[in-house]
Amino acid sequence: MGFLLLVATAAHAVSIQLPAKRWFLLDFTTGEVLTEQGADEAAEPASITKVMTAYLVFEALRDGRLKWDQRVPVSEKAWKMGGSRMFIEPRHQPTVEELLRGLIVASGNDAAVALAEAVAGTEEAFVAMMNQTAKRLGMTNTHFVDASGWPDPEHKTTARDLALLARALIRDFPKEYALFKEKEFTYNGIRQPNRNRLLWLDPTVDGIKTGHTESAGYCLLSSAERDGRRLIAVTLGSDSDAQRAEASLKLLNYGFQNFAHFRVAKGQEPVAKLRVWQGVQPEVAVGSPDDVVVTLPRDAVTKATAHFVGQQPLIAPVEAGQQVGRIDIVVDGEVRRSVPVVALEGVPQAGWWGRTVDALTLWWQSLWQR
Repeated sequence: MGFLLLVATAAHAVSIQLPAKRWFLLDFTTGEVLTEQGADEAAEPASITKVMTAYLVFEALRDGRLKWDQRVPVSEKAWKMGGSRMFIEPRHQPTVEELLRGLIVASGNDAAVALAEAVAGTEEAFVAMMNQTAKRLGMTNTHFVDASGWPDPEHKTTARDLALLARALIRDFPKEYALFKEKEFTYNGIRQPNRNRLLWLDPTVDGIKTGHTESAGYCLLSSAERDGRRLIAVTLGSDSDAQRAEASLKLLNYGFQNFAHFRVAKGQEPVAKLRVWQGVQPEVAVGSPDDVVVTLPRDAVTKATAHFVGQQPLIAPVEAGQQVGRIDIVVDGEVRRSVPVVALEGVPQAGWWGRTVDALTLWWQSLWQR
């Protein structure tokens, strides 16, 4: 069963200071923004770019365009990539699985180019796919120039967009996402640790990707799951590796300590029955097709109540899935959220006599209400 994802703008003022220039904290389940600073300012993603590269490779594996054990030729371009590398060589053809581990764990720029060429033929064609996918995922302020995060003035994203990418990655490829928590990778006799310090500092953290260039500073896209809740944190522009780890862990702790889930409704289970006029049956069960969960400040969860407000008069025909009301989440007399409620079944119109009786009844009631 899925969740009704309530994508919201930041509802809470920034109440945390971090050793980073920009940050963003997202509740994975509800889409609620818990805190942010400079979330829509252009920034270099550096090697966090490789998350999009991995996403597209996972798509190719899912669709059968690549196989995990498939051998990939190493081009001269991939072999000669500078920066962080997994040290592939033209005389040895690594598998897609080895390249993915080299991309994710060792942050190999050479692996990024080799995978891009395996998926699209050229890195340039792959970059076009990256930008198309970014638009599809709602990353409206992102433009990729390469598959590795190699510095370029036109290679830009935002903290908000990176959180959207992480959410899509975990949602669409939960099994493959496990690669991001691996702490080390050995290839060609060379052992390299994962640069994400949080994997050692907090056992609830299971990803995602570091990034660093002189102009971008130290960046980290991270995620953790505690007691069934998952948060996604982005910190950009820290001054050191230690600072980005500190900023990201502080951001995650802030979210888990200060916010909690309020479960409103279970998917496909009725929350009420509504009177239906001029239908073949007098009532219809209403609820949500998916589980409904909202994120609230922790002190508000114990005071929150859910109030159903139904559409009246509801006149047949009623289609299954038709919105027929809402649930208001109220805290201290204030409506904090409203979520739609739909008919869980269809109700066709009644025959002529049933419609006439109900129409007369509604008319009579309207007279008494004047």
